[in-house]
Amino acid sequence: MNAQISSPVIIMGPPGAGKSSTARALAELIEGEVIDTDLLIEEANGKRIPDIFAEDGEPFFREQEELAVERALRTETMRIKIISLGGGAILSSTTRARLKASGGTLIFLNVSIAHAAPRIGFNRDRPLLVDNPRAKWVSLMKERLPLYENLADFSINTDEKSAREVAHEIAKGILTENSTESEIRP
Repeated sequence: MNAQISSPVIIMGPPGAGKSSTARALAELIEGEVIDTDLLIEEANGKRIPDIFAEDGEPFFREQEELAVERALRTETMRIKIISLGGGAILSSTTRARLKASGGTLIFLNVSIAHAAPRIGFNRDRPLLVDNPRAKWVSLMKERLPLYENLADFSINTDEKSAREVAHEIAKGILTENSTESEIRP
């Protein structure tokens, strides 16, 4: 695929926006490599995120998240790097500065609560959404939306779109931004 896309594609957004599935679909389209910061955190700690929250607390998790984002940004790949951030990664001012300085293309996947709810089911694997999940999701978005919008190079609403459709939109935006004539896989 396109050797001219040398900077990472960084996907961010709230729970249920489709970050992980869109990253995988985009990797397939542009022959990229996905680095999911939530998976990096789980691998580094030997346990799942809900267990980290329960056993170590949110402050510890946020520290681990900062380290995971830094690791993802530093990771060398032979293919186009696609980084899928956890929904709250942008809460850290250090992480926001690193993302801005990375030279990467920051994509904000936005979603309404009506479309997020069926995607994530507001289950216990989302530690910040356990009690009164709808109200907490709305509260999270109220806090995070300005941060996502401030960081984003592109915003895409994922309501009523499949991960593949969103990935196509991202790919078109990236190719336009990089002024290439490369093809996107159908």
